[in-house]
Amino acid sequence: MSERILGVEGGGTKTAWVLVEQEGDSLRVLDQGKLPPSNFRLVSAERLRAIFEQMPADANRVGMFLAGCGTEEDRGVLTKLCGQVWPNAKIIAGSDRDSGLAAALGRGDGIAVNAGTGASVTGRRGDRIEKAGGWGHILGDAGGGYFLSLQALRFILREYDLHRGEAQFTATILRALSLNSRDELVRWAQTADKMDVAGLAPVVFECAMNGDESVMKIVDEAAGVLSEYTAAVATRLGLLAPKVILLGGLFQRDGVYVHAFRRKLKKNLSDARVSMSEHSPELGAAWLASQRDEHAAVTFAPRETETANLARASTEQRNPRSGNLDKLSARELVELFVEEESFVQEAIRKETASLARAIEMVTKSIRNGGRLFYVGAGTSGRLGVLDASEIPPTFSASPDKVQGIIAGGITALSRSVEGAEDERGSGALAIEERGVGNADIVCGITASGRAPFVLGALAEAKKRGAQSILLTCNPERSRVEGCDLEIDLATGPELLTGSTRLKAGTATKIALNIISTGAMVALGKVRGNLMIELTISNTKLRDRAIRLVGEIAKCDASEAAQRLELHGWNVRAALQDVGDGLPSGR
Repeated sequence: MSERILGVEGGGTKTAWVLVEQEGDSLRVLDQGKLPPSNFRLVSAERLRAIFEQMPADANRVGMFLAGCGTEEDRGVLTKLCGQVWPNAKIIAGSDRDSGLAAALGRGDGIAVNAGTGASVTGRRGDRIEKAGGWGHILGDAGGGYFLSLQALRFILREYDLHRGEAQFTATILRALSLNSRDELVRWAQTADKMDVAGLAPVVFECAMNGDESVMKIVDEAAGVLSEYTAAVATRLGLLAPKVILLGGLFQRDGVYVHAFRRKLKKNLSDARVSMSEHSPELGAAWLASQRDEHAAVTFAPRETETANLARASTEQRNPRSGNLDKLSARELVELFVEEESFVQEAIRKETASLARAIEMVTKSIRNGGRLFYVGAGTSGRLGVLDASEIPPTFSASPDKVQGIIAGGITALSRSVEGAEDERGSGALAIEERGVGNADIVCGITASGRAPFVLGALAEAKKRGAQSILLTCNPERSRVEGCDLEIDLATGPELLTGSTRLKAGTATKIALNIISTGAMVALGKVRGNLMIELTISNTKLRDRAIRLVGEIAKCDASEAAQRLELHGWNVRAALQDVGDGLPSGR
């Protein structure tokens, strides 16, 4: 009888898992995925268990290998924790070093160099193991994403202090973080965690590849540290021409780092044979859990995906009206865009009843102490976060009343996060982390109606008794079981095929405006069509408040300002003894 084996490798950036089935001498991949980070030292046991519970439950064996799990005591604690999630499975636990070594070398001799959020070098000759690096981000991890990014951030301030120069790299980092100055960068760094800092590594590599010599020097220095560690491990093991296998996100994603490492290693260990790992660490974890004596062949079987169905979505079809888009003049292009906006209006109009129902649902939830959560990925996620962020200043609502959740977290607000929308488990975890309960309402936003992150969030919300709304731009999609309200804005194919930031994005933005504004109006935060609960945080808003109070109280600006001063610039309080003073508008 074949066994189902779950291999897991967790670190500071992600948790990767693979479910394989053992068939004779091979391990056939059945399913795989990625979840949030699971460093054993940095993540609580409760959080680890929540992550584990998003993985397949029907495994006969589990290989759990996490960064930070370095001692026998650590392995015992991790094994016990896994036993709570997989009570009937045979479990083997260890460090990500172990799974990386297995993926890179199987049972053979050589050196595995792993560079991700952290970095480590592990070598083997026979039964002897030698290690270097991997001491954690406070004292070590030289050559990893955190180390590399931190050096780059320090370079920005050092260059300014020494030369008062405005390095091009400074502007690139500020843009990537949506910051406006070095002072804001310093404040960001003071509160950023390990993963936030390490997440800047792709920006560092981009600048290096674009010819920034100063940044390339930082990359070379990091690669140089790893090459020195590699040479030291080879010397201790007596390996003169070792096989050196590279794995981890920095090597897999950025060829510039591979080339830098090869150059440096050539000086320290000229006869080394360097290559990329053929297998991922999670496959190494599965192999270790299979308890095989030699490396099993790994055959990738096609994973069930939504790709074929997604291709049939209306938002993915070619628009017959824009087939010659690249041939149009600027004026013709504008005219075509303007004409196409009629589809947005029509799509919104057809869903009037559903949008009204959404307002009623959200109003009832917030009135009863609940919260509204927008959940999305990419453009949809950004629109949700944007709408949520504008509710507190517009209506003086508590920031927790309307919250935006985006796949990939804050990084995804300004740049793409690879694969962030593809994991149902990550969406479910996001809902769990926010403590969503039966008083809350969750609105999933996905143009295609199929983003796994969003569907996972809606399923978890339903499990927790919360109401749910699905907002899409694809009426042809499959229905979502258990969803309380589904709104489909039929905007049709985009002018630029598949670019749902266009009509779909516009329609989504309008729909979210309608839902949130409608709910706030129903909750009494508006008088007539005036914002009587706006948060006054700048000169423009002070002037608006004065004009608003003057109009309703029928007084001049001086008296309006006095009223506001008397009530601490609270517009509602300043108008508590005044009737509407406004035309009905009807």
